[in-house]
Amino acid sequence: MQARALIRGITMSPRKMRVVANLVRGERVEKAVGLLEHLPKKAGRLIAKAIKSAAANAEERSGGDVSVEDLKVATITVDGGPVVKRWMPRSMGRANRINHRSSHLTVVVSDE
Repeated sequence: MQARALIRGITMSPRKMRVVANLVRGERVEKAVGLLEHLPKKAGRLIAKAIKSAAANAEERSGGDVSVEDLKVATITVDGGPVVKRWMPRSMGRANRINHRSSHLTVVVSDE
């Protein structure tokens, strides 16, 4: 049984989130959540929340047949979201572009 959770429009660059996502790919759900909640990065809390949501979805869809202990993180992907472009003034009338990147996070948990 597979279940997924999707969080869209996270205001963090995908590059920063992928570092944290790579730590928990393939791990058991309980171990992954325990590791992420004590990680000193903002992405850790966001990814832990998504994993908990996917685990709850799996329990709900199975009708209580699947427990959290049996689940593991099957796939976790971080894709780029919309980029908000801003301009910063520089000397001699020039301007530099500032990109505020965002991310889409997809977590799939499975009992296999």
